[in-house]
Parts: sequence; C-alpha cells; structure tokens
Amino acid sequence: MDKHTVAFLLLDVAVIIAVARVGGMIARAVRQPAVVGEIAAGIALGPSLLGLLPGNPDEWLFPEEVRPLLGGLAQIGLVLFMFIVGLELDMRLTRGRERAAASISACSIVLPFGLGAALGLLLYPSHDTVGGVEIERLGMVLFMGVAMSITAFPVLARILADRGMMRTVPGVFSLAAAAVDDILAWTLLAFIIAIIEGGDPLEVAKIVGMTLVYAAVMFGIVRPLLAKLVEWRDSAGRLSPDILAVILIGVFLSSAVTDVIGIHQIFGAFMFGAVMPKVGAEQLHREILERLEQVSVLLLLPMFFVVTGLSVDLAGIGLSGLWQLGLVLVVAIAGKFLGAYAGARASAIPTRQSAAIAVLMNTRGLTELVILSAGRDLGVLSDDLFAMLVVMALVTTVLTEPLLRLVYPDVVVANDIAAAERRALAAATAPRVLVVLRDPGGTVDDLRARHRRLLDCTTGYDVVLAGLLTATDSPAKRLEVGVPVVPDFAAMASAVEKLNLLGASLTGAGSVSVLCRFSADPATDLDAMTRNANADVIVIDAADRELGEMLRAAPVAIVDENVSAGVGPGRSVITCVVADNRSGRTAAVVGAGLALFGSRSLTIVSAGSRRRWLADLRPVVDRGVRVSLVEPKRHRGEDGAFTVAAADDATRGRGSDTPVIVVDNTETSEEALGDRMATLYAESPASADTAANATDTTQTTDAGSAAKERH
Repeated sequence: MDKHTVAFLLLDVAVIIAVARVGGMIARAVRQPAVVGEIAAGIALGPSLLGLLPGNPDEWLFPEEVRPLLGGLAQIGLVLFMFIVGLELDMRLTRGRERAAASISACSIVLPFGLGAALGLLLYPSHDTVGGVEIERLGMVLFMGVAMSITAFPVLARILADRGMMRTVPGVFSLAAAAVDDILAWTLLAFIIAIIEGGDPLEVAKIVGMTLVYAAVMFGIVRPLLAKLVEWRDSAGRLSPDILAVILIGVFLSSAVTDVIGIHQIFGAFMFGAVMPKVGAEQLHREILERLEQVSVLLLLPMFFVVTGLSVDLAGIGLSGLWQLGLVLVVAIAGKFLGAYAGARASAIPTRQSAAIAVLMNTRGLTELVILSAGRDLGVLSDDLFAMLVVMALVTTVLTEPLLRLVYPDVVVANDIAAAERRALAAATAPRVLVVLRDPGGTVDDLRARHRRLLDCTTGYDVVLAGLLTATDSPAKRLEVGVPVVPDFAAMASAVEKLNLLGASLTGAGSVSVLCRFSADPATDLDAMTRNANADVIVIDAADRELGEMLRAAPVAIVDENVSAGVGPGRSVITCVVADNRSGRTAAVVGAGLALFGSRSLTIVSAGSRRRWLADLRPVVDRGVRVSLVEPKRHRGEDGAFTVAAADDATRGRGSDTPVIVVDNTETSEEALGDRMATLYAESPASADTAANATDTTQTTDAGSAAKERH
C-alpha cells in the first residue's frame, strides 16, 4: 500500500464521517431517523449525485485501490450492527402477547414474501444477468421474497421512542411482532442463502446440517458461558476493556464460522448477539451500546453506506425502469401493510391501532440494506435491481413517520395512554390522592421507611401510587446505535411490581392503584397522570419540592420527612395555618382531610369569622372531627401538633418547620371553601345507611367508626 493510497483512505474517511453526520442532522430536523439521512448521504457520494458533476469526482475521490479498504471497514461495521440487532432481540417482549405477535409477524412475512417472489418471476427476464453471468431464476425469486419481508427492529424502536408510543397498543404489539419477525425472517434468509450457495440438494443439506450444529453449540455451550458476563461486569462495576474484548472476539469468531459454513458472516454476528445474557443484563447491554456507538455509528457504518452508495446509480434505472421501480414500491408497501394489518385484526386489535402496527412494520431502514448487501454478494441482484431495492428501503422508511402521524396522531397517542391509565385505576370510594414516587429504588421496606410520613398522609383516601422513572432514552442520553427497549420494559415491570407490594401494605387506605411512566419532562407527565387519575390532591416528597411547585393539574401537598420528628397525622392534632389566599384555603381542605381520616382533631389558625369556618367545616364536623379556632396573634403552637400551611403564608415564611406545605397553582376557577369540603368529605347516603344499620345492631353511635368502616 503506497502513500498515495493511505492519503486517499484517510481523506475518504474524513469526508464520509462529515457527510454522514450532516445527513443525520438534516434527517432528524425533518423528524426522520438519522439513518435515513446517512443512507441518503452515502448514495449522494456515489454516481447518483456526485458522479453527475463534470470530471466524475466520485471516481477521483474514491479511487479503485481505496474501495476494497473501505469495503473491509464496511464489513466490520456490518458485523457490529448485526450483533446489536441480535443483542436487542429479547423474547420477553412477546410475553403475554405471544399469539398476537405470532399472527402479526407471520402475516407480515407470508404475504410480502409471496408477492415479492411473484415480482421476482416478473422481473427475472430483465435482470437475469449479473456481471455477464446468467443467474438462477430460483435464487432471485426467493431472494426477492425475503427482501420484501424484512422489518427494521432498530428503526421501529427509535420511532416508537421518539413518539412516546412504547406503552401504547401499537407500540407494544409492533415490538413483539418485530421480535418474532426477526427470528423468522433471518432464519428464512439463512435457508435461502444455503439454497443459493449450495446449488445441488446434497450441498444444501450439508450447509443446513452444519448450521444446525453451529446453532446447537451457540445455544448449548456458548450461551451458558456468556451468562457469566453479567457477574463479571457487576464485580468490576463497569464494562471493562477485558469484558468488551471477550465480547468482540466472540462476535468476530462467530461471524467467521458462519462465513465458512456458507450462510454469510452477518448470521454469526446476529446469533452471538441473540445468545448474549438478557435477564439481569440491562446495564451491561446499555454499556455495550454506548461503547459501540463511538466506533460503529461514527466510523464504520458510514463506510457501509458509502460502499452501498457507490454501487447505486439511480440514473442507470432510466425511464424504462420506472415502472419496475413503481412495482417494487407497491409490492413492498402494500404487501407488508396488508399482511401486518390482517394479522393485527385477526388478533382483535382495533382498526386504528392495527393500521398503526401495519405502518410500523413497513419500516426497513439499515436492516434492508444488510439483506441487499448479502444479495449482491451472492450475485442474485443486478445493479439496476439493487438500486431499485435500495430506493425501496429508503422510501418505506421515510414514509413510516408521516404515515404514522396521519394514522395515529399525537392526540390519539395521548388519549390511548390516558385511557390505559384510567383502566388501571380502582373504583373511587373516597377522595383520591396521587402519591409521587420518583425512581422508586431499594426494597419495599426501604420505600416504606423513606416515605413513612408521606404514606401516612394517605390514610382514608383512595391512593394512586405514581411511579415516575427517569427516561434512559431522553434526548441528552439518546443512543444512535440502538434503543434499550427491553431494559426499559424490565425497569417498568420491576417498578410496577414494587409499587403494587407497597400499595398492599397501605392498610389504612381506601383503594390503591398503581401508574408508572418513563419521563423526560416530569411536570408535564405528572400533570397528565393527575388528570387521567382525576386526583383531588398530589402528595410529593419535599426533596421534589421544586417539581411540586410546577404542577398545575391539582393542589400539591409537599411532605417533609425530616422536620417535627415524632408527629404524624394519625396521632397528632392537625394544626392548619390558613392564609387568605388560594393556597391557604386549599391548606384548610388538606388539613381537614388529614384530621377526618387521622386524629379527628383539627385546629384552624385564621383571622376569619368563627361562624363562617364552622359552616365551611360542617362536613367533617358532622363526621366526628373536633374543630378549634385560634386567631393568629394568639397562636403559640402546640407540642406534638402536625402543622399544615400554605407555601406562601407570610406568617410561616417558607414553612421550614412545617411537615406539610400546600401549593395550589391550579388554573381553574376556585370553588367556595364550603363547597369543596362538601364535595370531598360529606358523608354519602349509602355510607349513612351503613352507619345507621351498624347502630341498630351493635348500639354503636360513634360517627367516626362508621366513617372508618367506609374507608
């Protein structure tokens, strides 16, 4: 290799990286996956655009002696990408929805495969020669079928993450179907490559047999050994260079084995990723993706895009080939859409959600380019047909996002999430509080100890435990090489299970429900969860006071676990310091509820009319709460009192020694205080009948006991 070649190689690498980054930024600016812009940039550097300029600058910039070197880098990038595809494959995505996932996946493969094979028969006379050699009809027909059947799991997951659709019906079922689709489509492709490479039946049987032995070794021997990587990573506290080296050695050795077998190196990389540990390996997966992002996205994959682009000459298709390109697009889009839609409808998924799933399953992206690259290496795709299929991969991916917004707009996404959260709620039996627990770590006992006072304030209420998990895929932390879908689902499932156990321990509450969300915008998401839950009050820890002061959907009670140790709403007089403002009046509402469901003793510190206060508090007085009224100038505080005050109460400053601070930034018209008390705390006729019956049978006249029976 002379200096001239080395210089051009370094120049080409620099140009490719720069153009790929610009293309990715442009794509993201128009709400497309970055890979769309990077693929387009690779095509632009080839004869389709750069080659149209005078002097053939594409040939000057990428001389023949440099192209094999770029091709070698591209193959390494391809291997790493296929390892990531296998790493992201986790059948836990299908848990609980196996039948629907299988139905959608099977239909979205069978119909496109059949239509693609038929298209291959139609186009064969026009593309039966590659490099001057006539190709087998069967090989081209089968390959056209599988090329139409692919769904790009990484691009699909990225679109779902960007749209916030991971927890919607289309999101959940399309991810599950794409996981099954990966297994079926790649297995089918391996078999077809064996047929093409083997030629005669005996050779095909030999390749298939060796492939089965290889798969048995990977799942029976390699997989158990790789499971030890999780323990190794945990003991090291990070993904060390030694661990990454072991993984990369395994990836490249596995790729080499499948290449020798005759089913292409991409299968070895995919298989190694598929047998990597999944359960308990969420952090390991994310660290692998973070490391590979540096070398794969920035350096190696752009080489693959350019090597592909150098083989694509859109001008070569010509006007006579436009009808063929049109047929390719129609078959690809219609076959995948109709197949996936039929599979979803057969699983009783509603029409709109089925259409959204069908649109999502139509995205092909980089995964399709990998398939087409394999077809070109096998010699079953002519240059013109290869160019048409590359255009198809790009067009179907570009169409996915706008079609999805048309079929499943943002307002429908929000409504579906809200409906799912409402379905998760228990029937209302009392005023409802939304208890915010951000990133609930540790055991259930740890949560209970850390939030003891906050949870004590929920006694008597219907409780919604709102788990708010920090989004690992927020824009600041977003990975370009993959989307940690399964780790997110595992974290969500763990949080829901933990909060359900915590809810079961709240013996003094009415009903208990659990809602969970990933959030990159906690205030917006909490307001949405509050509206969906129809919560009357939000209860939040003082550590999140700044967040509490941003909420608008309901009044907020900010509970400080560290002040006035030893006092609690169930054993202490509730002292409510009422300022003459909205938050002050809401503090009285909160204090009255704590007294009603707790100590049944309430002291109101206010300069207002005694008669007016007694009238406003009549609903809780009628249910057994003892009320005392004290003027602010005479209030000296009581030992052991549990104080509730407004955040902006001038007499309490910022309430640094107050267990509960109330903030009311709601944007609705304020109701009269008496009406609010009656709405929340007045005893219902049914509850009164229960109390009367209890009196007749047990001679018990304590109004408080009837209330406790209800709650």
